[in-house]
Amino acid sequence: MLRRDRQIRTVIHQLADASLFAIAFWVAYALRANPEIITWLRLEPPSPFENFAWLYLVLIPATPLILESQGFYDHSPMCSRGAILWPLFKGCLLVTVGLMLTVYVFHLIVARAIFVSFGCIGFCLVYLKEEGIRLVLKSKMAQSQYRRRFILVGTEREIARMREELKEHTDESVEIVADLNLLETPVQQLVPMLHHYSVYGVIFSAKHTYFEQVEYVIRACELEGVEVWLVADFFATQISRTSFDELLDRPLLVFRTTPEASWQSVIKHVMDVVGAFILLIVFSPLFLLIAIVIKLTSPGPVFFKQQRSGQNGAPFTLYKFRTMVSNAEQFKHELEAMNEMSGPVFKVTNDPRITRMGKWLRRYSLDELPQLFNVLRGEMSLVGPRPLPVDEVKRFSDLAHRRRLSVKPGLTCLWQISGRNQIKDFKDWVRLDLEYIDNWSLWLDLKILFRTIPAVFAATGAK
Repeated sequence: MLRRDRQIRTVIHQLADASLFAIAFWVAYALRANPEIITWLRLEPPSPFENFAWLYLVLIPATPLILESQGFYDHSPMCSRGAILWPLFKGCLLVTVGLMLTVYVFHLIVARAIFVSFGCIGFCLVYLKEEGIRLVLKSKMAQSQYRRRFILVGTEREIARMREELKEHTDESVEIVADLNLLETPVQQLVPMLHHYSVYGVIFSAKHTYFEQVEYVIRACELEGVEVWLVADFFATQISRTSFDELLDRPLLVFRTTPEASWQSVIKHVMDVVGAFILLIVFSPLFLLIAIVIKLTSPGPVFFKQQRSGQNGAPFTLYKFRTMVSNAEQFKHELEAMNEMSGPVFKVTNDPRITRMGKWLRRYSLDELPQLFNVLRGEMSLVGPRPLPVDEVKRFSDLAHRRRLSVKPGLTCLWQISGRNQIKDFKDWVRLDLEYIDNWSLWLDLKILFRTIPAVFAATGAK
């Protein structure tokens, strides 16, 4: 995992742990102040919580700092439980003792049972959080989203060394799916490998005598929108933004044409998950109504499923409400002459395969609602380039068009709100997608979402 990714992950864990210890302190007080416990153990009622609630000002910032001092945040998500328990135990002990000393210095009257309960509850909550993360990361869905596929490029010796070091550090986020030995295989074979394995990036480790091959790899990956992690010196690029990072304590230059990991990207992911969940709840009655109407007005399934190309070209199953006759795909080749979009994409305004209900659903983009499940699964985002069918992506004639696959596909995008019914050239579609990728920000996502609402109500729907 890159240093920037580690830093973001650490800060998220620190905020979560500080919140859990704050909850633990309140729960410890609530247990000690419980009338039944007081009566059962014949204890004196504690002072009102308001008298020492200000201790949160010390507890919340101090907790993550103490845990960090014990090396608690140095472990990987799938490390042994011993690597978690011992630093966590020491950290909880120091936090509890520190809180007791603070109370003593300020002459506060706090029941000793609160401190003991606080330490135990805090330890349990944080450990349960770690176990929860471990369970989530073991799921197939998390594995597909968390793990990043890479191709190793270099000499046989360099490839073997990198594999060994990655294995020693047990970095679960990096999965080496293939390698390319420069001494045995032409570097031109890299492009087909990028398509075949749907990789996130390429790790290039080679000596200076291979600079020509390095330049080819960087330029090929620029067109594809694939990251290059180069364990080498700086090289001039045409599109990529270059950032400096570390991998296994080695200096690393990253050439990327997509937005790098940042707090904005974290907020975008949270916004996707929370937004999709809320929208699914809000539109659940509409889901049921549409499903019933589709079933009553047209024979066939309610949902249409199709393989689409996701991030880096990885295929996934996209869900839509069915708007065409159930055997629509069988008649597609008969309508090729009616295609109104240049390039590999198939678009027809008055497609005879569309059902009467389907025309209404498409007019207001209601057929796209089931894709909220794809967003919730992490396969799509609320905002991003629209996902294309796998067979259409395979027909890309310009490799630069594949750079639109370098980010997660979305429910809406610049093309959706820029008069998509008037766009006839696929190059204009790609231009808008690349404009979004090159200028991405959280604010741009919000603007697109807000502009999508009037576009939907104006019925500028899909063809």
